[in-house]
Amino acid sequence: MMKTFSGSYHPNEVEFLLEQLVVEDTPIQLKEQLIQSGKKHYSEMLTLETLPDPDYLELFYKAMLLNQDRLAKHLLILAQSIVTTRPKGIVLVSLARAGTPIGVLLKHILQIYFNIAAEHFSISILRDVGIDQNALRYILKSHSPEAFVFVDGWTGKGIIAQQLEVSLQDFKQSTGISIPADLYVLADLCGKAKVAVTSEDYLIPSCILNATISGLVSRSIYNPASAQSGDFHGCVYYEQFIANDLSRYFIDTILARVALIAPSLTLNTLLPNNFYALSEPLEQFLQGLMRRYEVRHLNYIKPGLGEATRVLLRREARLILLKDKDAEATQHLRWLAESKSIPVEIVSDLPYQAVAFIKEMNS
Repeated sequence: MMKTFSGSYHPNEVEFLLEQLVVEDTPIQLKEQLIQSGKKHYSEMLTLETLPDPDYLELFYKAMLLNQDRLAKHLLILAQSIVTTRPKGIVLVSLARAGTPIGVLLKHILQIYFNIAAEHFSISILRDVGIDQNALRYILKSHSPEAFVFVDGWTGKGIIAQQLEVSLQDFKQSTGISIPADLYVLADLCGKAKVAVTSEDYLIPSCILNATISGLVSRSIYNPASAQSGDFHGCVYYEQFIANDLSRYFIDTILARVALIAPSLTLNTLLPNNFYALSEPLEQFLQGLMRRYEVRHLNYIKPGLGEATRVLLRREARLILLKDKDAEATQHLRWLAESKSIPVEIVSDLPYQAVAFIKEMNS
């Protein structure tokens, strides 16, 4: 039975097309061994979250102060781009979970500044598994495929952009319905999104935290052995963290900054992403990192602030590369690396602010 919910957001802000599950905790080291041995896919397991350390939380608040105006401006520009490229209707489909807070903000901005009441759904997409086709079918009951706007916060290597394209091709083959595989992001570091505001690796504050900034929802889970054919992909809802939830704080704070910036911002029509020239040199750079650091698979290299943060929060990290040892944007990464005894190396010609390497486990 398909049931939707809104997490800790207001019911009219987002509809999570995810099944709420109770899952066993898989410790990070065991999870890494199971993933790398091929015994389990990462989407089948979850390391249950704990609340962030108070010192780490202070770095989040600092990141908000340093980046909130830039984020507010970029959200307005991205909203304008959505309006320009979707003249026949808009349904926001954020990719759980990094895309969810961005989708909530865009929904408000479209309503307040463009007088467009866009529905917002948050759905699962998983590398190697694909997008949740049951979620797509649910949205298609009330929206045309041309209205879909897939939203994420950033893209680092373009893996999700590529997965989105493959998944929607598969969906077209099985249903005959063609949904545009257009990914809309704030920051595209690799030239793989359809529409993006910037190619710069800057700190989007929501990447610093996990569930407590994403409606208390975990990353998505999918276990084909236990899922029913009609189910959405799954998640854990951390209702026990409600007193520490910052999801509402993040939305309200950024919307307040948008209100201050909007009157003085001249919005021009933003054409689709012009960062495609980044793709080839960055792929060559990543291949160079694989050789230099003897990395067996590209999946073990995570470029950009958002992806590097995820590694330190959710995976077993081997090494962090930083462009600048004192950059304000990487304070939280340095804190995490120190707390977990992860070595840090400064590489001044890094095309990103940070790159994280996943530790390769002995098979």
